[in-house]
Amino acid sequence: MSRQPRPTRDAFAVFRQIQTRWMDNDVYGHVNNVVYYSYFDTAVNGWYLDEGLLEIATSPVVGLVVETSCAYFESVAFPEALEAGIAVTRLGTSSVTYAVGIFKTGAAEAAAAGRFTHVFVSRENSRPVPIPDRTRSALERLARAVPPLPA
Repeated sequence: MSRQPRPTRDAFAVFRQIQTRWMDNDVYGHVNNVVYYSYFDTAVNGWYLDEGLLEIATSPVVGLVVETSCAYFESVAFPEALEAGIAVTRLGTSSVTYAVGIFKTGAAEAAAAGRFTHVFVSRENSRPVPIPDRTRSALERLARAVPPLPA
């Protein structure tokens, strides 16, 4: 089995700062693998908040995570500052798949990279709904051709 290539910064449309925390490290002295999924969630939803596309308690349409995956290329550890690169790789009627790269601050290649998929649903009944026009427009600005990411 061949190893996927490490994504580089140019594969991502926007970057968000992520600060590692003491509790992120495991007994081996590096950020535990499950924490990366939290970084993905924090980066993507932080972007939604910055864009004014999400009111956590009141938005009538919300994105629920239905799939995530991650490939790891090098360790990171507290107290390193990180950057999460975000790109949209697929934009459907009611779902969007993002590529997320976790970079040591200023690094050219990702330390980890993964996929993160949201399905947009009505808050009222949790049934899928079309992506709102304003959200779709913002997501289209993040569209990039990204190297294959873990399935």
